[in-house]
Amino acid sequence: MDLQDPEKQFAQEPIEPDEAYVNPPDEPVLTDDSSATEAVDAPGATEAPSALESILPTNLGAPVDLPADGSPAWYVIHCYSGYENKVRHNLEQRIETMNMKDKIFDVVIPTQEEIEVRDGKRRTVERHIFPGYVLINMALSEESWYVVRNTPGVTGFVGMGNSPTPLRPEEVNQIIKRMEAEAPTVKVTFKVGERVRIIDGPFNDFRGNVAEIDMERTKVRVMVNFFGRETPVELDFLQVEKA
Repeated sequence: MDLQDPEKQFAQEPIEPDEAYVNPPDEPVLTDDSSATEAVDAPGATEAPSALESILPTNLGAPVDLPADGSPAWYVIHCYSGYENKVRHNLEQRIETMNMKDKIFDVVIPTQEEIEVRDGKRRTVERHIFPGYVLINMALSEESWYVVRNTPGVTGFVGMGNSPTPLRPEEVNQIIKRMEAEAPTVKVTFKVGERVRIIDGPFNDFRGNVAEIDMERTKVRVMVNFFGRETPVELDFLQVEKA
């Protein structure tokens, strides 16, 4: 039996984008009125991750300044947006194959549940909070650093200078709180001035233009033509969709 070197095995495996990225959420396939749950990225997201915005991916070939005590910490891996799930899968395979469970403990993709309305149907999606980033909990060493940086799909490590920089405990807690939020957020697919259709309530099937969006209260004000007059109507985000 030909036993292949684990390093050669992973080097030969092509990496493909996640299915949810190949089939964007703009074209959902729903077979009934029930909610569908899937993992998607936020297209065109401009939100800079607060815990990551001041540090950039480093050169993977650079030497590493190792922590003195070798204690485990959370680090941030950079990958192409849409490949997060594939990178996590590759990392978990390498951890298993190369017996690194005593040095690399967990791989997490920060996600958050979000409700969106498309074609008059509500569905719950799992949105990547930080597209292009994966968190990894490990004891940093030359060995663990080598395993991670040579994983297919990993394009960088987030850090300062030539060293991977661990997240501070308060940053980790902030990310966990977002992931564990009890109520899913509501995805806003419309902008001020855009034409929308009301899909719920006494003004069901009326159309109008968005006059104001209140993100804090999750309310939208729509100007509808009611008996020949432009009338402002305040609605929940989930009561309207783009016309």
